[in-house]
Amino acid sequence: MTRARTRLATLAATAVLLGLGSGCGVVNGDETDSATAAAPEPTLIKDGELSVCTDMPYEPFEFERKNGEAAGFDVDLVRKVADRLGVQLRMVDTAFDDIASGDSLNKGECDLAISAMTITGERARVLNFSSPYFDAAQAMVVAQGSGITSLDDLAGQKIGVQGGTTGELYVTDNAPDDAEVVPFEDAAAMEAAMEKGDVVATVYDNTVVGDVVEADPDLEVAAEFDTGEQYGMAVRRNGNVELLQVVNDVLAELKKDGGYDEIYATWFGQTGA
Repeated sequence: MTRARTRLATLAATAVLLGLGSGCGVVNGDETDSATAAAPEPTLIKDGELSVCTDMPYEPFEFERKNGEAAGFDVDLVRKVADRLGVQLRMVDTAFDDIASGDSLNKGECDLAISAMTITGERARVLNFSSPYFDAAQAMVVAQGSGITSLDDLAGQKIGVQGGTTGELYVTDNAPDDAEVVPFEDAAAMEAAMEKGDVVATVYDNTVVGDVVEADPDLEVAAEFDTGEQYGMAVRRNGNVELLQVVNDVLAELKKDGGYDEIYATWFGQTGA
């Protein structure tokens, strides 16, 4: 359930527009080759610490272990950024709506955000995104033996989604007109609603449904929807360009040296694309 309220067709174009920089910088109004000019150091809210907004739990991307330690694919990935900066990493559990709306970053609550967040045109108006770091789709979970195999089977039924996400957008656009799309605050609330029978289906990012059905053997994945989504990290709008460049550099190097594949295999059991 990708964490958006613009047409999914904008995703690919947005990812291209908001990807790696052109390789040139501007110093005192003059264009200069970034290869020969030393880039300024990113400014952090607190010296010696990279604070990162994320919405937990959203396993396996971000969640809290029993000892209180943050873990997950996103956490391991952003820790590489903190390592590059030579600072400590602090994950800040933040409501997803506050991240996607730009509120948490633009108010200075965090330096950076990573939360399995799809790059969209609407979000790009309030945030500056990194290069894409993950491809995702949507998947629908139903009760075992329900006979439901598509959104078309849900006429007159209630479908759970996470509010403010591209999952909500996709279901709203594609479910039968008389189906009721019910938004929830997070994945845990969706799972609870499914368990109580308040909804007959839920829609998540395809990368998290494995954990959902593993936790409840009475559930199964009924369908997947190819939506062409890509996740990105984000900084405040029109600010912290230096941090964004560090993020993009780290992502490029991880892809090149195999570090990305190692992190991917840790959480998804196979090599990343």
